Amino acid sequence: MNRRRFRLNAVQNLVVSFACLILAGALLLMLPISSRDGQCLPFLDALFTSASASCVTGLTLYDTMTQFTLFGQAVLMVLIQIGGLSFMTVSILVALLLHRRIGLHRRSVLMDSVGALQMGGVVRLTRRALLVTAACEGTGAVLMSLWFCPRYGLLQGLWMSLFHAVSAFCNAGFDLLGGGTSLIPIAGEPLPNIVIMALITCGGLGFLVWDDILTNGRHLRRYRLHSKIMLTVTAVLIVGGAAGFYVLERENAFAGASAGDRVLMSFFQSVTTRTAGFFSVDQASLSESGTLLTMVLMFIGAGSGSTGGGIKVNTFTVILLSAFALTFRREDVNIYHRRLDQEDIRKAFTSVCAYFTTCIVGCMVLCVEGIALDDALFESISAIGTVGLSRGVTASLPDLSKVVITLLMFAGRVGSMSVAMAITPDHPRPKLRNVSEKILIG
Repeated sequence: MNRRRFRLNAVQNLVVSFACLILAGALLLMLPISSRDGQCLPFLDALFTSASASCVTGLTLYDTMTQFTLFGQAVLMVLIQIGGLSFMTVSILVALLLHRRIGLHRRSVLMDSVGALQMGGVVRLTRRALLVTAACEGTGAVLMSLWFCPRYGLLQGLWMSLFHAVSAFCNAGFDLLGGGTSLIPIAGEPLPNIVIMALITCGGLGFLVWDDILTNGRHLRRYRLHSKIMLTVTAVLIVGGAAGFYVLERENAFAGASAGDRVLMSFFQSVTTRTAGFFSVDQASLSESGTLLTMVLMFIGAGSGSTGGGIKVNTFTVILLSAFALTFRREDVNIYHRRLDQEDIRKAFTSVCAYFTTCIVGCMVLCVEGIALDDALFESISAIGTVGLSRGVTASLPDLSKVVITLLMFAGRVGSMSVAMAITPDHPRPKLRNVSEKILIG
């Protein structure tokens, strides 16, 4: 009797691998050796922390420095690294080191993991992704060691430099400064702030953009359309966001800081809201306008195929361009002398719809649990955007809210559409289609 062999498709493989990574991390964090007090973490707290690290979010129930031992911190760093690169990318690294052949099925899974546009060349792209990661994190760690080592000693300084470099490049937001105040104590220090901003930006561009940069260098005309959009819109969002925060917060959250520190804090807030999770100013002290701008930038997020989350920069751009084209009665959606494919436009709107719906449902559950609407919405967007910023409510979340935030972080890292596609069966294309009929829109 022949039995059909069951095999997960690419999306299901990605979802299952992240779920297994989160569970394994939770079990390791529950070990007494992971906590400084020698006590086992409650399973739900360990699961939440593991999900936050694996999904490179940065929302924390405990202060990383004071709660976890060196072993626990190392577990978190490994989870952040694997989560940022994706489990499949790391598995391909092992296969390459062992000189093993990489089959078509693993290549298809890898294509979704690294954000490749086609299966051809995906292994080469993965190699470059690993090299870029090692180069950026290594350079960042060396530069930050110049600041950390004189203040914390050689060994502790090197460890903190490496941990923060990995956390920043992977857009995770975990820190070892203690006190649960992230980078607020060093908000006026240029070196660590600038290096962390650079690492966040490099990780948020996406590996496809880095492949173009390494291949074509300064010949921008040869870049893929994806890379041109990413580089342009990222620059606009960073500069525009910084200008917005400077104007809105100079007499509010940034009051009392020098002009130079205000500029640095404005740029840092603009960069970190795009899924990083570090912060150099208390998020609860932001004005209402600044809080709204933060949520908008968190919602947009970083680039497709990057270590960051959000609806993604290209998705945001496609929706804006589509609305612009429809408003001015243009048949095609064009940018950089290229016409966008209708299938990509449909995917963009579907992705945002799923993302927005999931976020709102999560926010409603938090509100039912007694959390104020502004805090619940901020926390939900931060979780599904894998940002990690909070207005100070994470540590006091009820158990159900912890579960909801964990699910939002998971959906945000894997993709809410991917989660839905993983649990729904494939349907064959129907041979007969219903008669179309117009309805009123708008």
